[in-house]
Amino acid sequence: MRMPELNQRDRRALLLLGVCAAVFAAIYFWPAESVSVVGAEVTVEQMEQRVTKLRRMAAAAPGRQEALNRVKEELGKREQGMLRAATVAQAQAGMLEVVRRVAKTQPETFVLRGTEFGAPRPLGDAYGEVVMTVIVECPIEQLVTFLVDVSNQPELIAVSEVQLSQAVGNKKIIPSRLTFTGVVPRSLVPEKKGGPGF
Repeated sequence: MRMPELNQRDRRALLLLGVCAAVFAAIYFWPAESVSVVGAEVTVEQMEQRVTKLRRMAAAAPGRQEALNRVKEELGKREQGMLRAATVAQAQAGMLEVVRRVAKTQPETFVLRGTEFGAPRPLGDAYGEVVMTVIVECPIEQLVTFLVDVSNQPELIAVSEVQLSQAVGNKKIIPSRLTFTGVVPRSLVPEKKGGPGF
């Protein structure tokens, strides 16, 4: 059985039916927007409490900003002592220069013998730490003075380890091994790759 050909009127009716079906489907399946409307159950008192809370937060904002600015300023002052360098070797050389500068101010009986450098390591999330070990020979009083003088330098250098040997001779010269650490930007410390070691 063969269907008869559609006339012009039937074609228009089918076309109109297709358009209506498309519009109906679009409206029916359109995702609903989540509109946050203040419900009727919110009372005037609750709205006043919200407004009061928002006013308190707005009033506290300038004080918080001022505190943040003070903290940033203090952090900037403290970070001035960081060893600024492009490479770890340059940072270690800067630390050695500070130690030598302080050693030159010590009496003649103070002798700086040797230097070793260790691998850099992370210091928290924002900084790194370079390590240097020096061997000195001097009386104990001069060693204490030297350590105090190093800690008074503007650079962020600290003594992390002190190893003392037996006194030599009647002048009581003590060979000592001092490990210094200096704070550097975190970018100088290479990221460790791979999982935990065994």
